This record gives sequence, C-alpha cells and structure tokens, in this order.
Amino acid sequence: MNTKIKYTLLLILAVSSCRLSVAQSVIDLIKQRPSYASCNYDVYPDSITAKLTPAPAGKKPFYISHYGRHGSRYISNRSGFDTPYFMMLHADSLDELTPTGKQVLRHMNNIMRNTEGRWGELTGYGKQQMQNIGRRMAERFPEVFHPGANVTCISTVVPRCIESMGSLAMEMLQVCPQLHITMQASKRTQWYMNYQDKKLRKSYMTPEAQKALDAYTATRMGNTRLMELIFKNPDIAEEFVNQEDFSYYLMKMGLFQLNTNFNRNTNLIGLFNTNDLYRMWQVDNAYWYLQHGACKLNGGNQPYTQRHLLKKMIADADSCIKLPDPGAQLRFGHETVLLPLVCLIGVNGFDFSTDNLDELESHGWWCSSVFPMAGNLQFIFYRSNPKDKDVLVKVLLNEVEATLPISTDCAPYYHWSDFRQYCLNKLAAYKQ
Repeated sequence: MNTKIKYTLLLILAVSSCRLSVAQSVIDLIKQRPSYASCNYDVYPDSITAKLTPAPAGKKPFYISHYGRHGSRYISNRSGFDTPYFMMLHADSLDELTPTGKQVLRHMNNIMRNTEGRWGELTGYGKQQMQNIGRRMAERFPEVFHPGANVTCISTVVPRCIESMGSLAMEMLQVCPQLHITMQASKRTQWYMNYQDKKLRKSYMTPEAQKALDAYTATRMGNTRLMELIFKNPDIAEEFVNQEDFSYYLMKMGLFQLNTNFNRNTNLIGLFNTNDLYRMWQVDNAYWYLQHGACKLNGGNQPYTQRHLLKKMIADADSCIKLPDPGAQLRFGHETVLLPLVCLIGVNGFDFSTDNLDELESHGWWCSSVFPMAGNLQFIFYRSNPKDKDVLVKVLLNEVEATLPISTDCAPYYHWSDFRQYCLNKLAAYKQ
C-alpha cells in the first residue's frame, strides 16, 4: 500500500476512535461526576486506570516534557461567592427566605468563613492530586526517572503553582530518592510560562461573537424552580435578585467546594438537578471556546496566545534529544495556558474551528476534559538508543493517551520529526 495512503487511513482511524469516545454524553459525565459541569473548577479525575499502549519494538522512553495546571485551590477571589451571598443576605434582611432558603444561607455562611483569607490558595486536596500525578509519572516511566536522572521543574510565580510543583517533585523522590531535582519560579520565565497576549485577549469578544453567545445562552440561563424554592415571593425577590446570576453563581459555589477539604459533600449541590448543571456547563463551555478555541467568530487565532510556550517546548526538546540522558522538564502553571496550548497543537481534535456554538458538543469540544484542577499535558519521547534518529513521541492528556492531527504509522506514537514540523508550520502561519 502507498505509504501516504496508509498514513491517511491510520489518521482517519485515530480520529474516528477519538470521536467514538464522545458517545458518552456530557450529561452522562455530569451524572457520574457533577463537578464536570463546573469546567475549570472541575476536580481532577484522580482514579487513572487507562492502560498505556506498549512502545514499538526496541523503543524506550528517555525524556518527558510537561505542562500542568496547579492542583485544586480555593476560589481565586471573593467576587464569585459574593454575588449570590449578598443577594441572600439582602433577602434575609427583608424576611424573604423560605426555610430552605435559610438553610442555604447557613451553608453559604460556613463556606464564606472557611474561605476567607484563603483566596486562590492550594488546598490539601490539591496537594494530594499533585502527589498522585508525580507518583504515577515516576512509576509509569522508570526509564526516565531513574537514579541520577535530572528533573527540571519550573513554575509561574503564583504560590499555588509553586506549592503544586513542590508536592509533585517531593512525591517523585519517594519513588526514586536518587533523582536530581531542581525547582525554580521566576519572573524571567513568565514570557512563556504564563504569557497572556493582551492583543488577542482583548479581541476575542467581537460583535459577532457576542451576538452568537447571547443567542446561545438565552435559553440556558436562569432557574425559576430555584427561585421558588429559596424565596417566599420570587416576584418580589427578582427586584433585587438577578435570577440568571444567582442561579449560575450559586451552582458554582456549591461545586467549588468539591475542591476543598471542607464540606466537600455540601448540600448546595443538591439544589440543582442534572439538567441545571448541564445548561451551566453549556454556557461555560461556549464562553471558554470563544476565549481560547479556534473560533471563526473572532478570527480563530486565540490559541496562538501560547505560541511562545510551544516554541520553547520544541526548542527544549531539540536540545534534550541530543543528550544521552536528558531526564524530564516539568512546568507548572494555569488553565488559561493549558487550554489554548491544547487547542493550538490540536490534541484530541481541540483545534476544531467553527462559527456555530451549537456544534461544539457534538464535535467533542468539551473544555472540562482538558483543564480540571491539576490538568496536565505530557509529551513522552522514545528511542532505541542515543544514536537513534527516529525519535517517537506520545501525548498524554490528563494521563490518558491522546491523538494528534498528523499522520502516523504507529499510533498512538508519532514521529517527532513529523510532529515538530507540523507545529513549526502552524506557528509560521500566524500573522501578528
């Protein structure tokens, strides 16, 4: 068979396999794991059971390049909690809360007391997530994390990222105490570790994008049932309670507690049914797509916010491949970097480009699958020996084998030379 035809068929099969995974609907996932509905507040699916495909004959892992989000944290600032909380306080001052409403306010008071002064901090649960990821990485790839191996860890300057880095690295030392681990967090690396392109970030909400988002969310916001459950006179309450904001942020408040060690089974979640959570997910998913996906409504360039990171990762890999024993380079940052990086590379079809927000779900563009708390992207490099020029790479998204939008004769492995050239071509196509 013609090699080009063979590669094309293999790529089609890989993409088809990826699409089949979409057979499990978002609603099914939310029923199993309600936090999935909260998108970037989602809790990391820490029971990783996916098996890894054995490498082609003679190939062994020798280098890992990684970018990961920090572990579970407290909400970064109080504004998200204040929105529903102050509405409830106002209603209570007017004696407009039902018995259920008063119970909800008590839960909210407990949450606010527990969170005060901890805004944005890594939780104990978040530290445990990072430890588990570090342990699994070291145990899965002992050829990389062997005695004497060098592991370079770089974090953004945000404390929760620094703590996440330390938690993961220290757990790796429990698996292999002889690792040589270095850790750093410096403003000098922010140009690629946490680059936020001001021009692109300001231009994502074009008039066309705003019109499409408004139309998409029009039937998905608000919750009349919730208003009747909490307020004695919902019509009166709506004079000072914005139904859409109240429902949305109260759901977020309840789901966010799953990231903390405090009240993780909060009854606030019980106020909402699966359809409530699903509609909130749809709204958030569309919003994240406009911000970071290849959306045609704003030019499709938002993923290029992470062009500097991708260039740096390619350059680092080129240098490390030349070494006999390069070890690993681990980077710790944020979801606003991880998501556009995945979209820029096209991992698992996240380079999907459309001007129709209704198409996102059917095409598997589900942001929650990319950037839960502790979300991570791992590039595992393979070769037979240091002189082997046919270096292979496998991508793991949240520790599960992923697809790339290029041809391969050894899926889920890809020839580094093909992947490297694909990325360089895509980077060159961006006109600033």
